[in-house]
Amino acid sequence: MRAAGTVVTTECGDACPAAPGRRHPDRSVADPDSSPAAVVRRIRDGTDTRTTDLLAGPPGTRTTAPPAAHLVKEERMPSAPLASVLFVCVHNAGRSQMAAGFLQHLAGDRVEVRSAGSLPGDRVNPAAVEAMGEVGIDISEARPKVLTTEAVQASDYVITMGCGDACPVFPGRTYLDWALEDPAGKGVGAVRPIRDEIRTRVEALVAEIDAKQGA
Repeated sequence: MRAAGTVVTTECGDACPAAPGRRHPDRSVADPDSSPAAVVRRIRDGTDTRTTDLLAGPPGTRTTAPPAAHLVKEERMPSAPLASVLFVCVHNAGRSQMAAGFLQHLAGDRVEVRSAGSLPGDRVNPAAVEAMGEVGIDISEARPKVLTTEAVQASDYVITMGCGDACPVFPGRTYLDWALEDPAGKGVGAVRPIRDEIRTRVEALVAEIDAKQGA
């Protein structure tokens, strides 16, 4: 009862507890039980008029706006939650960083992107940075991060690259393992084909995510 600002009774007011600060109007309305249809229609119309007056507010607070104006609410379609993707390789210095860079570039703010390593290195592979720079994607500010259980739990897709055994498995996640050559110790010429294969796989991933989200 406390949640209601106005309690309207129809000849049963004694059954309702009174609460301070609430309106308690009693509407004398004929009981439609066993009444002919014509009588029920008159009761209906009278009830409609009284309800309209009630929606307009107490005397002295009513405005010239129609009662319906008080009831109009903006209807918005709920936005789909962002998909989240975690890329994992051993050092989080080459493959997973390139994959994260491509996904951020291709999907923008439609996807939440993470990357991590089971044994993270000290820095991102300079050859990977150079190879990505050639296609207009800057990953020079990226830093290797250690794989955590929390990162896996927070992700919809967990994509491993040669370190699948290091990832804890949680229900409801999509786990993929991409067999990609490790660019560690290779020059930029050898990294380019790896980069291009990663891009192809990420493009397919974006298409799958967009299809699921109806983009």
